[in-house]
Amino acid sequence: MNPGEHVTEIVIFTVLFLVVSGMGFVAARWRRPQDLASLNEWGLGGRNFGSWITWFLVGGDLYTAYTFVAVPALLFGAGATGFFAVPYTVIVYPLVFLILIRLWSVSHVHSLVTPADFVRVRFGSPTLALLVAITGIVATMPYIALQLIGIEAVLKTMGIAGSGFLSDLPLIIAFVILAAYTYQSGLRAPALIAFVKDILIYLVILVAIIYIPARLGGWEVIFGRAQEKFAATPAQGDGILLNANNQLQYFTLALGSALALFLYPHSITGVLASKNRNVIKRNMSALPAYSLLLGLIALLGYMAIAAGVKPIGTDNNTVVPVLFDQMFPDWFAGIAFAAVGIGALVPAAIMSIAAANLFTRNIYREYINPQATDAQEAGVSKLTSLVVKVGAVLFILLIDPQFSIDLQLIGGVIILQTLPSVAIGLFTRWFHKAGLIAGWVAGMGGGLILLYNISNPAIKHAHFGGSAFPLAKLGLDTKMTIYAGFLALLLNLIVAVAGTLIARAAKVPDGPDGTRPDHFTADEGDPRVKDLDLSSST
Repeated sequence: MNPGEHVTEIVIFTVLFLVVSGMGFVAARWRRPQDLASLNEWGLGGRNFGSWITWFLVGGDLYTAYTFVAVPALLFGAGATGFFAVPYTVIVYPLVFLILIRLWSVSHVHSLVTPADFVRVRFGSPTLALLVAITGIVATMPYIALQLIGIEAVLKTMGIAGSGFLSDLPLIIAFVILAAYTYQSGLRAPALIAFVKDILIYLVILVAIIYIPARLGGWEVIFGRAQEKFAATPAQGDGILLNANNQLQYFTLALGSALALFLYPHSITGVLASKNRNVIKRNMSALPAYSLLLGLIALLGYMAIAAGVKPIGTDNNTVVPVLFDQMFPDWFAGIAFAAVGIGALVPAAIMSIAAANLFTRNIYREYINPQATDAQEAGVSKLTSLVVKVGAVLFILLIDPQFSIDLQLIGGVIILQTLPSVAIGLFTRWFHKAGLIAGWVAGMGGGLILLYNISNPAIKHAHFGGSAFPLAKLGLDTKMTIYAGFLALLLNLIVAVAGTLIARAAKVPDGPDGTRPDHFTADEGDPRVKDLDLSSST
């Protein structure tokens, strides 16, 4: 694509991007704190966000730029399977409603910043907390890199991305700006930008679902052309409806993804930044509105088929930007591209903050400087967030983007292995720390072995080719597949239960529980707030 043909789009994209970036720097003065030099202020925005801010922040965090380009791209390539993202974002909120208010309360009482902080206090085990922290960091890193893929898809469509340093320069500049205002403003920056991001996304999608079908001849034509495309392919798993071979994968992937979503540290960061339990309850009730938006976004994949969109090169993630470029006038395509680009900034900022908080609280303070002051913690976290972003940029510039997608796929499987310690740990202290560590090792190892044995001829990968594990490889006479993360979690739970029974029978000392039942119901203004105690060394 020639950038000279996209001058209007480039100008509008650049202006909106710069305006939003300016807001990121100004955010340090928004709801001005007395001092930003603490994780409670820099990393959690003062723990005082109300319902509206939390709704935009959490929604902007969960529905990322990659979502906007990848979900339609999945429908474009495989059909109905891509809709798994819709039911999982519908069932996730009832699932986590009670979990998150309990996590908010106990974090409020103990001044916890990360999920690994909770595990440290609940199970009295720095080793288990370290495993949870490392899992969170490893799972988050490729997720940040994927946000760059969303921006890169837009830049490719406007003809200003490709190969070589100069072609990569716009992407580098975008993330230098992101790193700078995140360093200065912390969580306040994505919280403020999320307002603009969501308004742009809602505007673009509402226009798209009315304007594009009208130009293409209506929804009957769109679904008809999608059905014709999939009927002509030899693949057994595609089509506008599910079939007997992919229904189990669809169900387990949706359920597994729902369970994993709020185990990601960046999801929990947004929740812990809210000011009370009622804010979380209102948001868990209202956030499904984003699922409606996601369903509409997914249909862009079928619109791209009906419009005869051809991806740029072999990159299916470009189908939505190319669709916008073909169907919209230049000025509105520029707004649509800006919506995707800005959509990358909000989650990338929150993810880098969450990963930095994990390193600071559960590695730096636990093992390097146990007497760290609040200011030292904030300083380390700010520097770590820069390192995380640099790593994400290097992922995209130096490594095949498909590798980042594969790593993100692995990230979903491995973050699920923290469910027994974090989510179940909020309701019961029955598990022994040794059982949980053994379950984490088994689930992590088993999950990686399953993923290693998944091939994908379409992208020429003999290993790590997806998350759909063929049950035939377990000796079953079937063509059905299942989500690898679901099997790995089952293995984790079985080993954790067995390990707990064995540890109790052998009278292995367990870690002390720093919580009490009333800590899980504390609310705003509760006098039980106190500093985190990390004195135990078991």
